[in-house]
Amino acid sequence: MTRIARRMADIQPFHVMEILKRAHALAAEGRDIIHLEVGEPDFPSPAPIVEAGRRFLTSGHVHYTPALGLTALREAIARFYHDRFGADVAPERIIVTPGASGALMLALGVLTDPGDEWLLPDPGYPSNRHLVRSFEGKPVALPVDATTRFQPTPAHVAAAWTPNTRGLMVASPANPTGTLLELDEIVALRDTVAARGGVLIVDEIYQGLNYGVEASTALSRADDVFVVNSFSKYFGMTGWRLGWMVVPEGYVRDIEKLAQHFFISPSTPAQHAALAAFEPGTLEILEARRHAFADRRNALLPALREIGFRFATEPQGAFYLYADISDIAASSEELAQRLIEEAGVATTPGVDFGDNAPERHLRIAYTTDEARLVEAAERIRRVL
Repeated sequence: MTRIARRMADIQPFHVMEILKRAHALAAEGRDIIHLEVGEPDFPSPAPIVEAGRRFLTSGHVHYTPALGLTALREAIARFYHDRFGADVAPERIIVTPGASGALMLALGVLTDPGDEWLLPDPGYPSNRHLVRSFEGKPVALPVDATTRFQPTPAHVAAAWTPNTRGLMVASPANPTGTLLELDEIVALRDTVAARGGVLIVDEIYQGLNYGVEASTALSRADDVFVVNSFSKYFGMTGWRLGWMVVPEGYVRDIEKLAQHFFISPSTPAQHAALAAFEPGTLEILEARRHAFADRRNALLPALREIGFRFATEPQGAFYLYADISDIAASSEELAQRLIEEAGVATTPGVDFGDNAPERHLRIAYTTDEARLVEAAERIRRVL
């Protein structure tokens, strides 16, 4: 007999992966599919990173590292915080993890008791609520909208807080909306949460992919928050599966114990490759790509507006547009299905991101080149 844990009834599929599966099936039939669904940059991993990984692998000495990561990499991340953001972060507080997902698992594993509530903005990254549930916590949605740039405020937090609330999770830049929290806003949220004995987790995995505003970190204003980051997005290392987390000092030992059991250690080749991520030549490549993302955003936004998509807020970070499609379709799921089948354009319906008007919204990732984005808009126009 198959016996599955009760919690799995609350774990929903990642709908974007279902769209991706259909896109691959259509491509196998010979269809030309433009991928605007998955949050994965189309650029290859930067050459200096690949070369650093290759050099390490040729040594043949591919063994475990400490559970918290290579000392040299933790020190490199600390220097990056100091040099780019003026934030002094002790390397001992930096935990290298198997992707940002691994960091979130460790944070929630250390912080969550059964029944603890976590406040999560809705719309928001779907895996967060499922990770909370996996640790027997209770995700509590904070419906947010364009009036606050789809970000929570202290008033949202105060209204939703209960004796069972453990903390708040936010993202800046956010997925799926691409909006940012200003540092003063993060501090206000931290103060609101701390006054109630809670914890703030800040997802900064799209940090660096900012347009028209300087990138920043919560760590420049607060050292009592959990900050999650990743080598996947700005650094272009999605498949290497490497991230990190900065934690308050008092949590390091318990996180280390969990990391030892969950992962043994992060990927050793990925860590050695990531040592090259902060070199001046690599950062020059990454900044050029950031400018390319800005050009893509600036090309796609007006093209979709002309078709009838509405954007209550313009993204200042990440590489997503969160489009209101209510003027052109009754259901984002039906529209996404129609676009992939009839236009060969893959997008993500709002159902992935929560229960806050998902039928009205479609997430569109500008992770392919500008010419393909223009072509995608033209295909959509023809279908609609």
